[in-house]
Amino acid sequence: MKLTKKDIDKVRHIEGFPIAKDEDIIALSNPPYYTACPNPFIEDFIKEHGKPYDEGTDDYHREPFAADVSEGKNDPIYNAHSYHTKVPHKAIMRYILHYTEPGDIVFDGFCGTGMTGVAAQMCGNPDPEFKAKIEKEMPYVKWGARKAILNDLSPAATFIAYNYNSPVDVVEFQREANCILEECEKELGWMYETRHVIEGKIQRDIYGNPVMGRINYTVWSDVFICPTCSNEIVFWDAAVDKENGKVNDKFYCPHCRSQLTKRSCTRAQETHFDTGLNQLVTMAKQVPVLINYSVGKKRFEKEPDEYDIELIEKINNMEIPYWYPTDRMCEGRESRRNDQNGITHVHQFYTRRNNAFMAILYSKISRSKNRLPLLFAFTASIQRATKTNRFRFGGTGNLSGTLYIPSLQYERSANALFVSKFNDIMNQKQMLIDKNCFVNTASLSNIINLQENSIDYIFTDPPFGSNLNYSELSFIWEAWLRVFTNQKPEAIINAVQGKGLLEYQSLMTQCFSECYRILKPGRWMTVEFHNSQNSVWNAIQESLMRGGFIIADVRTLDKKQGSFKQVTTTSAVKQDLVISAYKPKESFKREFISHAGSEETAWSFVRQHLENLPVVVVKNGKIELIAERQAFLLYDRMVAYHIMNGISVPLDAIDFYKGLDERFLKRDGMYFLAEQVNEYDTARIINDVQPVQFELYVTNEKTAISWLYQQLETPQTYAELQPKFMQEIKAWDKFEKRLELAVLLEENFLQDDKGRWYIPDITKTADVAKLREKNLLKEFEGYLSTKGKLKLFRTEAIRVGFAKLWADKNYKLIVETAERLPESVIQEDDKLLMYYDLSLGRV
Repeated sequence: MKLTKKDIDKVRHIEGFPIAKDEDIIALSNPPYYTACPNPFIEDFIKEHGKPYDEGTDDYHREPFAADVSEGKNDPIYNAHSYHTKVPHKAIMRYILHYTEPGDIVFDGFCGTGMTGVAAQMCGNPDPEFKAKIEKEMPYVKWGARKAILNDLSPAATFIAYNYNSPVDVVEFQREANCILEECEKELGWMYETRHVIEGKIQRDIYGNPVMGRINYTVWSDVFICPTCSNEIVFWDAAVDKENGKVNDKFYCPHCRSQLTKRSCTRAQETHFDTGLNQLVTMAKQVPVLINYSVGKKRFEKEPDEYDIELIEKINNMEIPYWYPTDRMCEGRESRRNDQNGITHVHQFYTRRNNAFMAILYSKISRSKNRLPLLFAFTASIQRATKTNRFRFGGTGNLSGTLYIPSLQYERSANALFVSKFNDIMNQKQMLIDKNCFVNTASLSNIINLQENSIDYIFTDPPFGSNLNYSELSFIWEAWLRVFTNQKPEAIINAVQGKGLLEYQSLMTQCFSECYRILKPGRWMTVEFHNSQNSVWNAIQESLMRGGFIIADVRTLDKKQGSFKQVTTTSAVKQDLVISAYKPKESFKREFISHAGSEETAWSFVRQHLENLPVVVVKNGKIELIAERQAFLLYDRMVAYHIMNGISVPLDAIDFYKGLDERFLKRDGMYFLAEQVNEYDTARIINDVQPVQFELYVTNEKTAISWLYQQLETPQTYAELQPKFMQEIKAWDKFEKRLELAVLLEENFLQDDKGRWYIPDITKTADVAKLREKNLLKEFEGYLSTKGKLKLFRTEAIRVGFAKLWADKNYKLIVETAERLPESVIQEDDKLLMYYDLSLGRV
């Protein structure tokens, strides 16, 4: 099958269509499985392999996957090709095995390297050790390959994803790669030769000819100008302590002995004629300082000698008769960070030597029958061939997530890099047995070539705010591929693109809305990402809810312990997060809307939400408390779902908590459906009766109250609580009015005749809650009577006040009050952000 211009014209209007010539898109594609543009053949794939959704006959049910997941990255598949972020495929396999059946269609809208596709396929061909491990942990799973549809905005990502998921004829693949390498070596192999020198003496063979070694890598050093004497300083000579294997921050000028740092010096520069640009360019000066080479199987090191300098000069002056990319780096803080040092175009990220070898290699690959898999090995090696790789004692590599060029560069020989990556890919290719994957290059914000209710499960690792500038980091890859990311719909926080938190949230809402549209009702989406800012975490959470999803479980990965902890506060700590969210069934939505305006919508929501939550989670022989089954989170989810669907909230917190106790069964502070409670009670008999407590971070009034609820499971006096409380509140939020323990106890708990504070029983909780809400509203009204920015306040009072204003439809006052608060408070509190965002649209 061929991709034609007529096919491309059918999908050219789809958002995220890449920036490229049609012929380059066609050359990079392998239809129907992969196109370097929106895939016009996906509809046929779904028709052939998908199972039409019918709620009347659908009996699918899963609880959110709530077990620990910890998989290492030292795997042939993981290591075959680098990328900016990547989730190990074995970790994803656990989720796919839990949520799907063999033959189901799995989707990843931010696919990156395509590990979700690999995971889906490897469910049909797991390695025996991993299979045995899973069957012990998850005896209910069904083995068998799943189908996968992978999508990404980045052509580099989808190209990598396709090749990761495509089997090849390994014998033919290896034969052709060897032939190409042999041809390249014959023409340019001399560039990586050096004379073998021991103790300053050139080693010769029996015929008197110099023994030639094969260069493994060359270390290049920046050259600085001393601010005191204006002489040049080779950084390697001045700052590197070879004996102790370290690079000193402070060093001395070898000419005047001034003590210096890199910051106190300026970079030496040199001008040369750039044949790629056909013009003179000025760049930061760098010189070779160390060569590591092999003679036979032995390795040696030497300082560059006259032969090496002449060789480099010869290479720098020679013409490169093959095409290589000379594109100007795209606009961006990361992509143009090296402009000040004269590295402004793609080819300037390589030494002339590596650039020449990559050019001939690319030329040979372009004419190959196995072009795409060989190009996969090529792209796997080109990042490591750039000047971004640092020399470090004990290890090398680039600074992850940046295009930073270090002062000590590690120029690894491009031919050796290709061989190394080719071998990694050979190991990976032998594990794939079939073509079960389709790849789409488009924006997830509008994937109109995927049908509604067609996907069985979604696993995705979305871009997280401003953590990584994906399109900028991929630009060098895409320059070689000749197909570039369309940045307009890129979901990112990026000042150069004019995208802040609000723009990012809007784009993520569009993306999650599309995920909701294509996912079958009653099915699940897992969202995994690294959390570094609470404001972005809240934006993600709101985007999910606006998209229509209901969050059922949030866990953070504790990297030190390799385990997950539930998130119990609105602001998550700075760790990896895993969110489990589901799409409610159509029958529930119809019932929910038909009862709008009555209390039944609240209880309808709670019933279906409890049905979708895990009943029992056992960890190390102890039952783990399930945060989502607690009253305060059930209330939060209920309120948010009503507001997001434009329906008035029918109950206040007081009546809601009272109704929970009347309608549902309670165990250990959690609520269950009647058909669920027997399973929980049985688990309590088998396992430790006392559930594992949440680890709470006491940073504000709400978390302080939650902490006190934990402590007061056993009644305690003020004197017993005070020392522990003072230890917990060291990191109180900056703008949050700090309350005394006595006030928190008076407003939320009751005291017995022995002076011990305890949790009110259900007959008295309503009275305590009413009094608390009355006090908070009074405090909120006090804020309204003042003018100017609010600098110290009770966030709980703001929450209660916003809820009251929302019920009164006073959206204008919500917006006005929100704008008096510090921006970070709104951004980092999911409830305040929800009221503010939705009110903005109604003012």
